[in-house]
Formats: sequence, structure tokens, C-alpha cells
Amino acid sequence: MTRVFQLLLALSAVLVFDSSGKAGAPAGEERPLLRLAPGMKPADAVEARDAKVELAPDPAGMGLRVATGKSGPWPGITVKLPPADKDLSAFGHVAMEVSNVGQGTFELRCRVDAAPPGEKRQSTEEGLRLEPGQSKTFTVPLRRRLAPALAKTVFGMRGYPGGVEESRGIDPRHVEQLVLVLAKPTAEHVFVVRNLRAAGTAAAYAWMERDEKTLFPLIDRYGQFAHKDWPGKIHADEDFPKRKAEEALDLAAHPGPKDWDQYGGLNEGPKLSSDGFFRVEKHRGKWWLVDPQGRLFWSHGVDCVRSSEVTPITDRRHWFAELPGPDSPLARFYGRGRWAPHGYYQGKSYETFSPGGANLWRKYGEDWAGQSAEVVHRRLRSWAMNTIANWSDRSVYLLRKTPYVATIGSGRKPLEGSTGYWGKFPDVFDPSFAEALQRNMQAEQNTTAGDPWCLGYFVDNELGWGDDLSLAEATLASPPGQAAKKVFLDDLRAKFGTIDRLNRAWGTEHASWDALAQWTKVPDRKRARDELAGFATKTAEQYFRLCREAVKRAAPKQLYLGCRFAWVNDRAVRAAAKYCDVLSFNIYRRSVTELRLPEGMDKPVIVGEFHFGALDRGMFHTGLVPTAGQADRAAHYAAYVRGALAHPAFVGTHWFQYGDQATTGRGDGENYQIGLVDIGDTPYPETIRAVREVGTTMYRDRLDSK
Repeated sequence: MTRVFQLLLALSAVLVFDSSGKAGAPAGEERPLLRLAPGMKPADAVEARDAKVELAPDPAGMGLRVATGKSGPWPGITVKLPPADKDLSAFGHVAMEVSNVGQGTFELRCRVDAAPPGEKRQSTEEGLRLEPGQSKTFTVPLRRRLAPALAKTVFGMRGYPGGVEESRGIDPRHVEQLVLVLAKPTAEHVFVVRNLRAAGTAAAYAWMERDEKTLFPLIDRYGQFAHKDWPGKIHADEDFPKRKAEEALDLAAHPGPKDWDQYGGLNEGPKLSSDGFFRVEKHRGKWWLVDPQGRLFWSHGVDCVRSSEVTPITDRRHWFAELPGPDSPLARFYGRGRWAPHGYYQGKSYETFSPGGANLWRKYGEDWAGQSAEVVHRRLRSWAMNTIANWSDRSVYLLRKTPYVATIGSGRKPLEGSTGYWGKFPDVFDPSFAEALQRNMQAEQNTTAGDPWCLGYFVDNELGWGDDLSLAEATLASPPGQAAKKVFLDDLRAKFGTIDRLNRAWGTEHASWDALAQWTKVPDRKRARDELAGFATKTAEQYFRLCREAVKRAAPKQLYLGCRFAWVNDRAVRAAAKYCDVLSFNIYRRSVTELRLPEGMDKPVIVGEFHFGALDRGMFHTGLVPTAGQADRAAHYAAYVRGALAHPAFVGTHWFQYGDQATTGRGDGENYQIGLVDIGDTPYPETIRAVREVGTTMYRDRLDSK
């Protein structure tokens, strides 16, 4: 499988489509994509890979029984579509009924491949988790791709109206095959698939047929999509005071859980020892945070609690209706930006505007920042959330009405041979790494350091750890002046003594140690595994040790919460476990119940980020884990958090993020429907009900779970 497939698997990063349009096949019409009949050979219907396939007769319909092995990383089947079935442009998704008839839990992945003439293969995929004995309908959206002719007209966003994407998705007129696989299973599994079909109605993409005169402005004066209506949309300035009054009644009716103490801990539960700060303790077989008063605390939180999101407007001013003039009170929401690690604005300086900030001014007036900050704390308590999580506004959390986490960066010199989605890994052996950590933690003195409301510190975010040998290989691939490479070469000299002995072990032909220093390739993994593994461990432990030392020197009684793993290997997790008080993972999946730490490890875990999104409220992208609509989104929230509450290792979940991203995207183009509130500062009622219900019962649920 390709690296792209693996990355999508790790992120569950797929999209769904708004199926409200009128184009395409009539609603309810379906097309079978796997036609089975008694007596036929399974090999006539599918190609198997590390799997045994049999027909599975059943009153519910003929199906395929697939027994997968574990010798390969992607066991499963491929369904090749005949020419008559390849055009699925009239449909919104592919669906099937799947049953887990084996003994273990697994996640089944379905990838839809399209092969337009003269173009590279295009793919979209989705995953479905199944417990033993469980049956579900598995739906895979047929995500569309932006037409090339529009790329110069609309740009700088991850998603476009209807869930279309600029560079990902498929041309559904040319679907070639469907691939059903398990991802790197450690056990054998058995599933049955029935009624594989194309279904649903393709969304209408009338906006793509508009000319520039009718397409723009694309965004109304409130930062919303101009060419569609939906429940909750702001239509006039008069809507803001109405929403404010309606919410005031709701907050008054729901002041927050009665059994919580001031920090959000369980006031009526066990009283444990306290040193006046948050700490961790294992209580009755489950890990817990303990609040400054000694009460059990489970961190039910939300990231990016801040006043507004900004969006680039350079080259796109004509997209927006009624941008304020220079003398307007709303001109304060203009700014400049440079952050764009990906996309149209990468490497550029650009002008920004904050539609959400302007809406807060319209709603709260001149004291919009102060009033909205106070409302945040009232909301979180009412919603039974007790943590302001990562990336949040200091002016909000330093009001000290809700516990919070803080974050620092290592401000590092990069390990030049490394790679990562957000950038290169730091050279942890360069003196500047430890110096930057100390400097950044010293800046927290007299604010977050020593503050009992602060749970602790994350250091860095979603670093590129690669697999268990990647950092050692990246070190050898770096230039000779790299501090890490010098340390690695010193270790190799100490072990082998002479370059000839290293050459015999690795099968290389270096003329000298200096020649090895100049070498920027990597050795054969099998022959050099011991040395690569040893240095990869040394690098990971150096990273976490220095981070812990910096945190504890400035804030000795506060927690070191790790680096928020996204892509990680067991070697890095084991190193983190030696030095972190809590391990942190950003887990964009539908469930965390199957999380397993490396064998023998028993550490508390916190989810730094997760979210779900939908396309039924005017936004263009669902975020990394799509849902069918707001009710489905709310159900996913409840299931995810309750799954974490039942897991003995988890001490909290932090939703990413408080407000929707700007409709037209941030600097890197992300424009996800992932907020608890929309761009008009209106809470999403379905999701808030789920958040409130889960939070209100979370202590009882965790204490009662087995």
C-alpha cells in the first residue's frame, strides 16, 4: 500500500457529501456492485489477498465470507467493477452490510479507486470498526474532486461547497475497483459482506457552474456561505441579540453539575491526598487526575478556546461581501499572517480578516473580548466541561475560572535528514534545543507556572517520529555538522573501534570515519538494526528527558503531559513513558476503546485532539472524521468520550476545537466544521446536548465501568 493510504488510515481523513441536491439518480435508486449467485466461484467475483473467500448463503441475501490472515499488512479482497458499473456519478456513496463473525474486534477499511483516462489513480476511503458478533451498514462517500478549470477561481481551502476538494477525491465516472482490507492485523479475523451497492443521490454542484459574476461574493457579511441556507444561519444583525437572549435562558437553566467542586472535580466522591496542584493517581484500577483539593478529576475539555479564527483575504477580497472599511469599528479585525505550512499561501505574507471576531463585536459590543471570555467559562460549566485545552487564549484561561493546560514549543534547530507533516524533527543533541526549552518555560513564570488552575504542560505537537528506526536513519542522512550525527558517530566509534569493523558489520565500504560523516544515505536496515535501534532510543529518551527537566525546573508540582503523538511508534512511546506524567495522543478515530499501550506499560493517557464534522450547516469540510449530519455528529461525540471513560488508562479527552474554522480556511486551508459553536458564536444544539449529557454523568460512568 502507498504512504498516502497509510496516512489516511492513521488520520481517518475522509469526507462526506451533502446529499440534498436534486441531480443524479432518483432518490432511493441503487445499483448492485457485487452480483453473487449460488454455485459461482468466489474467485470469479473478487481477488483475495492473504484471505480465504467463500460464498455465504443467507435469507438476508447472498454474501461473501472472508477469513483474513495476518502474514501481510493488508489482507482482504478487491472487487473489480465491470465497464457497465464504473460510472457512479449519479450516486452519493457506496454501501454494504458487514458482519463480524469472528472472535476479535477489527477495523475494516474500504477504498474506492477511480482511474480517469490519462490521469493517475484517484482514491477515497473510510473505516468501520466491528466488535465480535456485530453487524453494521458500511457507507463510503464518493468524495468529489474540484474541476481543474475552477482551481484558479476558488483556492486556498481544503474543502469547497458540497465537500468537493481541490486535489483529493475521485472522478466518480471512472470507478475501477473497491478494496476491502484490514490494516496490519495481529490476529486472524472473519467477516461477511452482503449487498455491496452504489446508493444515495449525488449532491448538486450548481455553484461550480456559476460564472464569476454570480459566484462572487461567495461569502456573506457574516463569514457564511452565501449560496445556501441552513438552521442557525445568521441573516441580519438583529439575530445576534436574539441568540444572546436565548442562550442566556439555557445557561440559567443549566448552571452545571451540582456534584462538582470549583475545579470540576467530583466533590461528592473519594477524598485523596492533595498538594494543591493537579496530579495523577491510579484509583481502583483506573487512572485519574486528582484536582488541587484532592478530588477525582477527569479532563473533559476543548481546544482552541479563543475569540475568533482569521482567514487570508489576499487575492480573495472579492469573495467577501461587505468587508469593513478602514474607518469601521470592525477594521480592528484585519491583520497580517505568514503561517501556512501547506497550500496556496505557503511561503507568502498575506492579509487576514476575522469574520468570527467581527460577529463577536456585533453580538457583545465594544467589550466583546471581555464579555465573550466570561461567556466561555459559563458555557463550559453549563456544558459539563472542566478543561480549557491546548492552543487557547491566555486572556481567557488566566481568568482562572476553569482549569486549563498550557503549551510550549522547543524552538529548535532541525534534524536536517528528518521529515514530518508539520516540519522536521528537532536535533535534541544540539545545545540550542535545551536552551530554547528553558527559555520558553521561564517565560511561564508568574503566569501558568505555579498556578494551581494549570493542569500541566504539553511540549510540541504531532512530531514526525516515523517508524522505530526513522530518527536514527534521519541522523545519518543529515550533514556532517549536525550535532546528532556527531553523537551517533561517537557511539559507533566506541562500539566498533575501527571503520573496517563497522564496514564488515554493515556491508559498507567507507574509507574512514570522516567519509562516514560525509555520507548522507542509510545502511541496510537488517545489518545495522542494532545500532539504528540503539540510537533511535537514545534520541527519543534525550528528547523527553530534556523536556521534563525544563518543565519541572520552572513548575515542579505541575504535570508534564507529553508531545501529543499523532504518528508514532512503540519505541517513542516507551521513551515517553519514562519521563512523562501523562502520555498524550491526538486520536482522530471513531473510537479509542481499542487503544493498547506497548506490552507491560501502565501509564495514564489523555486525548489531545479528536473531532467529528458534517456538511449540513453551510461548511465545506467535515474535518478528519466525517459524519452524516449534526445528530450523527453528536452521537459520535457521546460514543467516543464514553469509550474513553470506560478505558482504565484515559484521564481525559479534549475536543478540537471550540469554534468552527473560518469558512474560507486558515493559512493552510483548513476550513473544518469542527466547532462547538459556529462562526456566528451560536452553539450547535445537537452536539452541546451530547457534550452536556456525557459530562454530567462522566464520573458515575467511570466509577461504575468495569
